[in-house]
Amino acid sequence: MPISPSTSAQAARKVVAARLRDIRKGVGLTVTELADRCDWHHSKTSRIENARTAPTATDIRRWCRACDVADLADDLVAQSLHAESMYTEWRTQVRHGLKQLQDSSVSFFRETELFRVYSSSLVPGLLQTEGYAGGVLSISADFRELPRDDSAEAARARVARSAVVHEPGHRFVFVVEETALRHQVCDSEAMAAQLGHLLTAGAMSQVSLGIIPMDVPQRPQWPRETFHVYDDRLVSVELVSARVRITTPSEVRLYLRAFEQLRAMAVYGADARALVLKAIEALR
Repeated sequence: MPISPSTSAQAARKVVAARLRDIRKGVGLTVTELADRCDWHHSKTSRIENARTAPTATDIRRWCRACDVADLADDLVAQSLHAESMYTEWRTQVRHGLKQLQDSSVSFFRETELFRVYSSSLVPGLLQTEGYAGGVLSISADFRELPRDDSAEAARARVARSAVVHEPGHRFVFVVEETALRHQVCDSEAMAAQLGHLLTAGAMSQVSLGIIPMDVPQRPQWPRETFHVYDDRLVSVELVSARVRITTPSEVRLYLRAFEQLRAMAVYGADARALVLKAIEALR
């Protein structure tokens, strides 16, 4: 049975609660002693440790200071915030339409200097043409049974959002599985146009486009879920039911490590162009 986003979020809260409890026990403090040091009622300690109350950032910092482990506070704060907002359910994301979902990312993109994107199934959104994006978003609208299909408008908004690729002050590292070049989510003409656009985009100085060949031997990483890393502060992972936003530093580092291993498997330059041309040829 699939795990629901709300169940996963509660599980994440319990991980934070268990970590705080282990810290308290590790330094030999009782629930009451911890509460006295934090200057709150002992029932609050119990509620936090049993994941009935989500601790604030201030609560966590006071807890860590009381246990003489203040250096752990930043990571625990990030983990707790992540637990509370890790899932933004798609029905909330798209309730105002797919176009608004595209528009909502524009300002954030402009604040990001380094984009790192790994895609196992699709051409990354920032490199999509209008025809290809229209196909992807139309599939999404149908699957989610949206009351209004604004996928055509959303596709135009996605392409407009992608103008950030041409703005100064940004760098882009894309790693794409070769199989993503073969999934026909639009008609053959639009697919050919999309692949042709990849050839152009891959030649831009601010863009690094790597493609992992299907026959790469002895992979150190299997194809992972598609994920985006924005600078070193946020990882966004798109699932069927939700978008997961990861900000806990240790988890971000784990995704960066995976990204580097995936990037090392990819081919670039002429070899990458050859794989794109091979995919174009397969359309004929």
